[in-house]
Amino acid sequence: MSFLTSTPFAVGGYMLCSACLLISNKLAVHLLPAPSFILFAQLTGTVLVVQIANGMGYIECDKLQKDKALKFLPVALIFLSTIFLNIKSLQYANVETFMIFRFSTPLLISVADYAYLGRELPSSRSWVCLFALLVGAVGYGTTDSAFQVEGYAFCAVWYLVFCLDQIYLKHITNTVKMDSNWGRVYYSNLLAALPLVVPFVLNPSEIEAVKAMDTNGFIALMVSVALGAAMSYFAWMARSLLAATSFTIVGNVCKILTIAINVTLWEKHASSFGVGCLMFCLFAAYFYKQAPMRGVSLPK
Repeated sequence: MSFLTSTPFAVGGYMLCSACLLISNKLAVHLLPAPSFILFAQLTGTVLVVQIANGMGYIECDKLQKDKALKFLPVALIFLSTIFLNIKSLQYANVETFMIFRFSTPLLISVADYAYLGRELPSSRSWVCLFALLVGAVGYGTTDSAFQVEGYAFCAVWYLVFCLDQIYLKHITNTVKMDSNWGRVYYSNLLAALPLVVPFVLNPSEIEAVKAMDTNGFIALMVSVALGAAMSYFAWMARSLLAATSFTIVGNVCKILTIAINVTLWEKHASSFGVGCLMFCLFAAYFYKQAPMRGVSLPK
C-alpha cells in the first residue's frame, strides 16, 4: 500500500480539510450571505471537478447507474437532514453545547458497529475512553449558561440522525462496489445537490446576494468549493479505511479547532472549566483503540 492510499494520508487530509473548510465557509457566508447557494455550489462544484478530471484521464470515476444511485440516495437525504438539524441546533444552543452531543456519539456508534458492521465490541481500555468522553461532555453541560429546551431537542434529533449517517455510510462503503473512491464522491455530491435548488430558488434574499456578489465573494466561494471537493474525497477515503466509531472520533478531534475559533470570535462560549472538560474529551479520544472485525485478532 502506498502512502497516498494509507490511513494516515486519509485521516490527515480529512482533518486538514475539516479545519480549513470551517474557516472558509465562515468567510464565504460573511462575504456572500447565501448559505443554501454556497452549499449547492460546493456540491455541484465537486461533481464538475470529478467529471472534468475523469474526462481528462487524471482520475477514474464510476459512471452514473440507476442501481448505485438508488443505494446512494439515502446518503444524500441523511446528509441534508444532518446539515438542517445542525443549523437548527446551533440556532438555539451554543457551539460547545452541540459538541457535547457530538463527543458522546461514539458510545452508540460502537454498539452499532458491533450489531450491524461485524466488529468486536470495544476493549476495556476503549470503553473507558468512550465513557470518559461522556463524562467530559456531562462536565461541560454543567457550565452551559444558554440552556433552551428547543436547542437540546434539536440536538437530540441530530444525534440520532448523525449516528444513522455514520453507520449507513460505512455500510455503503462496505457493500456497494465502486471502481474508485471518486465514484462515491461523485454519487453522494450529485444526489445531495439536486434538492438544494428548491430552497435557493424560493429565497429572494439569496438570489439578490448572488447577483450582488463581488470579486472577494467569488474568490471565497471558489476556495470553499475546492476545499469541499477535497473534504468529500478524504472523508470517503477515511470511512473506507476506518471503523465507523473510529471515523466519528477523528471527526470529534477535528472539532477542537471549532471550539478554539468559537472562543476567539464569539462571547457566547464555555467557561475555562467547560473548555477543560472538552479538552479532557479529546484526551480520552487519543487513547481510544479501534475494535477489530470479529474473528480478527489485533497484535499486542
